[in-house]
Amino acid sequence: MDKFTTLTGIAAPMALVNIDTDMIIPKQFLKTIKRSGLGKNLFDEMRYNQDGSEKPDFVLNQPAYRQSEIIVAGDNFGCGSSREHAPWALLDFGIRCVISTSFADIFYSNCFKNGILPIVMPQDVVDVLMEDARKGANARMTVDLENQTVTTSDGQSFGFELDPFRKHCLMNGLDDIGLTMEKAASIDSYEARVSGQRPWI
Repeated sequence: MDKFTTLTGIAAPMALVNIDTDMIIPKQFLKTIKRSGLGKNLFDEMRYNQDGSEKPDFVLNQPAYRQSEIIVAGDNFGCGSSREHAPWALLDFGIRCVISTSFADIFYSNCFKNGILPIVMPQDVVDVLMEDARKGANARMTVDLENQTVTTSDGQSFGFELDPFRKHCLMNGLDDIGLTMEKAASIDSYEARVSGQRPWI
């Protein structure tokens, strides 16, 4: 998993509330167990017409936001079914951070396991960030995980709270496997000791 330290990028404004996981990645794309390749189907029903052509009004289809790495979203982002494909699709598209007033619990946890930083902020702050995101590609937002701040294109800075363990995992690029491998020496020592004590195992 890639480390997350500081991100400066284009933020896409998505003010819609209750964006659920089926909107993020519709059910017909859940057959794969690969984490790559889902970005083209991110927000599929919102991005494309039935003939496969792009809907020009959708934010990620607009030239200014095609390279977005941050989403400033409405309340309750990631609600609905607990599909891990949702953060997979976001990450494959290039999204590394989502900012909202609230997230569904399972989606929130899945983000950290896949290298995406979900940030919870008060409505008044999200309103400021949403307005900044609407400025387009020339207005780049900065997310500093170490200092736990989000800074707008015009220099307004806002702090956010985050669980220290989740922060540690993101900053060091540690998913569940990575966390286990941090204990590799202890695991090897235990296995060697047990093997000597109980060789029949």
